[in-house]
Amino acid sequence: MTKVAYLECPTGIAGDMCLGALIHAGVPLEYFTDQLNRLGIANEYKLWTELVHRNSQQATQAHVDLLVHHSIEDGNSYTTFAHHSDPGKLPPAHSHLSERHHPHQPLHLESHVHDHLHEPSHQAGSQHGNRHLPEIESMIQAAGLPPRVEAWSLAIFHRLAEAEGAVHGIPPEQVHFHEVGATDAIVDIVGTCLGLDWLNIEQLYCSTLPTGGGTVRAAHGLLPVPTPAVLKLYEMRQVPIYSNGIDRELVTPTGAAIVTTLATQFGDPPTMTLHQVGLGAGSRNLPIPNILRLWIGERESGRAGERESGRQGLGVRDRAEITHSSSLTPHFSLLTPSLPHSPTSSPPHPSSFILHPSQETISVLETQIDDLNPQAIGYVFEALFAVGALDVFTQAIGMKKSRPGILLTVICHPEQVQACEAVLFQETTTLGIRHSSQPRTVLQRELQTVQTSYGTVRIKVARREVGGAIVNVHPEYEDCARLARQVQQPWREIHRLALQTWYQKTTVKPGNVPEPMARELGAIEHGF
Repeated sequence: MTKVAYLECPTGIAGDMCLGALIHAGVPLEYFTDQLNRLGIANEYKLWTELVHRNSQQATQAHVDLLVHHSIEDGNSYTTFAHHSDPGKLPPAHSHLSERHHPHQPLHLESHVHDHLHEPSHQAGSQHGNRHLPEIESMIQAAGLPPRVEAWSLAIFHRLAEAEGAVHGIPPEQVHFHEVGATDAIVDIVGTCLGLDWLNIEQLYCSTLPTGGGTVRAAHGLLPVPTPAVLKLYEMRQVPIYSNGIDRELVTPTGAAIVTTLATQFGDPPTMTLHQVGLGAGSRNLPIPNILRLWIGERESGRAGERESGRQGLGVRDRAEITHSSSLTPHFSLLTPSLPHSPTSSPPHPSSFILHPSQETISVLETQIDDLNPQAIGYVFEALFAVGALDVFTQAIGMKKSRPGILLTVICHPEQVQACEAVLFQETTTLGIRHSSQPRTVLQRELQTVQTSYGTVRIKVARREVGGAIVNVHPEYEDCARLARQVQQPWREIHRLALQTWYQKTTVKPGNVPEPMARELGAIEHGF
């Protein structure tokens, strides 16, 4: 059985709603406090919760009250900026900007004002409210957090910075802005990862997300909703979205970064045996209950035969299901050790983004084509990956009447078969598609992070079992390509340096790894 969770987001998602849902589901508040204290920012915030009602439904609302240190003649004091739950009593402007920025200070990227449907208690910041991404990464890496929590948190911040950098035309490492640097974002993101890890969640799913509407105030004027960073995150993951008719900011950048990084799929809930539900409240009453619902349950590890009915193509609102196929991370499970996790025990290394090392059933779709414009093949590939294909490839074949053609093969999970079929019938000239199911064995994969002289690179490490011998190590292609473009160095140099840095920070020696890796390590040590 696999422990899974599903985030149902009828009114969107934000970091504090995630914390509320996790605490409502049973994660002790004391565990969050103890673990978050390792980050060294305990004097910047206060985390607390309360039970509230949204449209007569009870849920847990998490508050992150930020503390600002002031120097005064009589000594030092702290001011607590507490939660205002009544929208009619919000202070004027009630914005992160008005409390974090002053006219004589430079403004930072994406410092827009949330509509506070979800995060009103994130008010005012400290002198540490604005940090660059490398500072956040160093803070997380030095905290001694559970390995999965560290890796997930780093990936979420990197994705958010990548989106902000794309919006403003700068590299992620140069992003210096409120949303990544603020204390509340750190608490929300790391806290969410802590909660998922404590609950032993192995796979995370998310519903289709509502777009919201209207505008939000920013330092340089009004921004449309979804805000540019959120819209970029949607684009990066090709997230299915819809309008629920509520013209508010429903999905915050922090919430979008969490789900676009950690969620395996978007759309309908997976087949599961439901064990419990965590309810995380937003701050305001809306036409529908402003509650994030976290479904927690178990599902059979094998996927064959799942969800055979009830899926009718690619409807955006409730049927679209997108598998994580972006450049940031591969399709993965949030694997935890088999032993129960508790506040006093941390899962052993390796850290995160581990695909469960077991047999699973995959579907193989094949079709032969001899009358399709070759220029369309690349587009077909992109469309198939967008709806969840694990792999797509072609082979040259000779067909009837001596025509040259291609054999187009698609590998996907069984629940993506209908979506992939729809693409093949819509985008190619095929009249029929063959189906087969095959077992496959999957290595555990984890993403580790190394800091090279040019920037951060994620390393994919593969093992046959938890704590077992390493089978393969590869730097992420997209990270190497991004740095190569930024610093105007050859891709091969970035790739070599990333591997060299990884080997230097580990205890792996040539005698403890397969021969191909040993040769690679030897080449690196000799500067080849």
